[in-house]
Amino acid sequence: MQQSPKHPNVFPVTPALPQTGFIRLPQVLSVFPVSRSTWWAGVKSGKYPQPVKISPRCTAWKAEAIRALIESV
Repeated sequence: MQQSPKHPNVFPVTPALPQTGFIRLPQVLSVFPVSRSTWWAGVKSGKYPQPVKISPRCTAWKAEAIRALIESV
């Protein structure tokens, strides 16, 4: 896998990540490689962005927030 020149230890943002809109957890974890439990612990602690409830059983994140998180690492 090719590394980002700006951040050599971070996976590059893939074109599959939309510029705007909402993305579900599997897509988040495909571009920000941590475990599900680590992700949810980070959300709870405020380290990672808060989710948006799309419906009672559907949670997503704003693509802009995930892009900002990746850029800040």
